[in-house]
Amino acid sequence: MTSFADITTIGVGGRIARFVEPTSRVGVIEAVEDADEKGLPLFVIGGGSNTLASDDTFMGYVVRDARRLITVPDEAAPVEGGERTVHVNAEAGANWDDLVEFCVRIGLEGVEGLSGIPGTVGASVVQNIGAYGQEVGDVVESVEVWDRQEKKTRDLTHDEMDFGYRTSALKRSMYRAPGVPADRFFPTPRFVVLSVTFALRHSETGVVGYGQLAKALGVEVGDRMSTHAIRETVLKVRASKGMLEDPNRYFSPDMAGTKREENVAADLAALRDANNGSDEKDFDRHSCGSFFMNPILPADDPAIAALPEDAPRFEATLPDGTPGVKTSAAWLIDHAGFPKGFAIDGHTAVDAPASLSTRHTLALTNRGDATADDVAALARAVQKGVEERFGIRLIPEPVVIGLDLA
Repeated sequence: MTSFADITTIGVGGRIARFVEPTSRVGVIEAVEDADEKGLPLFVIGGGSNTLASDDTFMGYVVRDARRLITVPDEAAPVEGGERTVHVNAEAGANWDDLVEFCVRIGLEGVEGLSGIPGTVGASVVQNIGAYGQEVGDVVESVEVWDRQEKKTRDLTHDEMDFGYRTSALKRSMYRAPGVPADRFFPTPRFVVLSVTFALRHSETGVVGYGQLAKALGVEVGDRMSTHAIRETVLKVRASKGMLEDPNRYFSPDMAGTKREENVAADLAALRDANNGSDEKDFDRHSCGSFFMNPILPADDPAIAALPEDAPRFEATLPDGTPGVKTSAAWLIDHAGFPKGFAIDGHTAVDAPASLSTRHTLALTNRGDATADDVAALARAVQKGVEERFGIRLIPEPVVIGLDLA
């Protein structure tokens, strides 16, 4: 029986009562409808990179879309003096980094900064993934979905998706408050993604939109560089922080075939280079990526005023559209007394079942034999410490199933 430990990047979680992988659009809809009609829990999973499930058996359906087609309905090569916008359509089950590699390879700009983010195309728009100055919402034209409430397919426009910082209209349907699951549509949104159409641009260069990336490339923010160079540099920077998935996971029976073989091979080669030729496991990669979202608070919130002068502060927009201030979850964690490699109960990353990454305080990692309870205990310790020190409650970024981390 497949378990969440088998299909998630953090490698923890209980068994799944029914795991299905539809190979057609109709099959995806039928699987979702079957669960809904029977009143059973439903979780539509992507690459498992944004999921923390409890150790208990999940007594419902877990659906993983096995459709991975990526197509270019427009002219793939630029026409002199013509329109430079190119539409790319990807089925929801397509591996996200497969899509990025494909777009960069055929000379399209717009997603190169999102290289190396694990997961699928369908999950990318729910979460509105972002990194190094880009967000997926910047290039989404429309999303084809199955509406679980109205029992019909719909094409949601960019505006209807209502993208925000690590959120969308789809994700909001899952929660009644930040981190608090909704009564009806959880852990799967009301709208199940079937495919996504992106509007990209014919260009061999892209904009360097983030300071850390610019420094690594030796240029200034706002400069244009080869999209290939941007992609390769992003992958190297992410690797230095342990913020890439372990490509060895694709050799397990439950993950085989979910990412293109040539891209898995390239990832393995890069991992060996990063580890000086060693095939030894890098447990810093056994995580959900960034575990906590950067807090966005009202500008007049006392917690913002009480932050030390050197605490990061960025202009942001609250969910209701009013101005807010965003600060750094990683900074809060570090300055609340949780350094890289921190583990509870006097342990360290060397002997603990779960710890903060030894490279990045924002990643909670499975050091080889952790349970979901181990990861949750670490998360609660960090939440409690940050709240006691700064009066700010950190909200998990992953979908948390069967565990209370709100």
